Amino acid sequence: MAPYTGVDFYNLEQHLTEEERIARDTVRDWTEENVLPVIEEHYMAGTFPMGLVPQIGKMGLFGCNLEGYGCAGFSNVAYGLVCQELERGDSALRSFVSVQGSLSMYPIHAFGSEDQKKKYLPDMAAGKLIGCFGLTEPDHGSDPGRMETKAAADGDGYVLNGAKMWITNGTIADLAIVWAKLDGKIRGFIVEKGDDGFSAPEMKGKHSLRASITSELVLQDCHIPGDRILPNVSGLKGPLSCLTQARYGIVWGALGAATGCYHSSVEYAKSRIMFDKPIGSFQLVQNKLAWMLREITKGQLLAYHLGRAKDKGEASPEMVSLGKMNNVDVALRIARMARDIHGANGILNEYPIMRHMANLESVSTYEGTHDIHNLILGKWITGIQAFE
Repeated sequence: MAPYTGVDFYNLEQHLTEEERIARDTVRDWTEENVLPVIEEHYMAGTFPMGLVPQIGKMGLFGCNLEGYGCAGFSNVAYGLVCQELERGDSALRSFVSVQGSLSMYPIHAFGSEDQKKKYLPDMAAGKLIGCFGLTEPDHGSDPGRMETKAAADGDGYVLNGAKMWITNGTIADLAIVWAKLDGKIRGFIVEKGDDGFSAPEMKGKHSLRASITSELVLQDCHIPGDRILPNVSGLKGPLSCLTQARYGIVWGALGAATGCYHSSVEYAKSRIMFDKPIGSFQLVQNKLAWMLREITKGQLLAYHLGRAKDKGEASPEMVSLGKMNNVDVALRIARMARDIHGANGILNEYPIMRHMANLESVSTYEGTHDIHNLILGKWITGIQAFE
């Protein structure tokens, strides 16, 4: 297959800063050299390539759009481009970086005490501490406000009881940001690996995100010190603001999976001979490729302008919802169309198609399903809450 050079039909390149181009190209080259040669093996085995974590930390990608405490302080567009290139490798890599930065580091950065920031963030930025985010529960996914996990004051600390589900990085994490109800109000807590009453068994049997570690979090009379509560947030706005950060990364990441499928499809269409000529010479195949390019280009423009709005502090959660919903939907449709172009070969791990397609099924569900994002937009349009 020809080397990957990116997809940029509308020349967004001209609007990027030098820092943004360097960030993108660095991660693109690293993904090509370090991720693509090993990811199929890890996907088939159901393992995460832990050996890549120190390299990711060295590149400064963890929490790279946060300021201070060892974080790189990239623009949100640069961070988006990083997510795009990581997910072209595999959703597991982008998910790992997203959970670390947007769901674990961000709440400490935004809502933590100064002591908490100094204690955790530098080592998390370097990849020396791995974090996870505990919000979703076995019976409460799209309705986190009804969570059943409870916290209670216990001397000079807290005791937590409950369970969380579908937690990326949980089994390998050194700390978890756990959301629980304290006196009826949702609060955030830092639970460390090794705390009494805390365990994180890995969930097995996945057909999707197989190269990602997915876990349960079990809290059975889990005792933590009093200085591990996030002091500067109360209510559902805390975890939802974290989800907005993570959804933004998905807006870009989904494009990475889409461009990976598109690139493979273009190369396959030019080289696969059928009826004595390349299948790329047939109108039906060209129509599919043109549709892919059209939707990728629209998704890129959406992501870019969303990123610039985010850098200005002008991006609303509803704007992020539209971006996540649209780009994941388009990426999944592109993966399915790519599978059609590749024919029977599309199911082989010689090509990235089936892996991206299966991963995107999960990406479509997590951080808010397609339907939930439609309802978020519906409320913005009408002013009427449809969830209740």
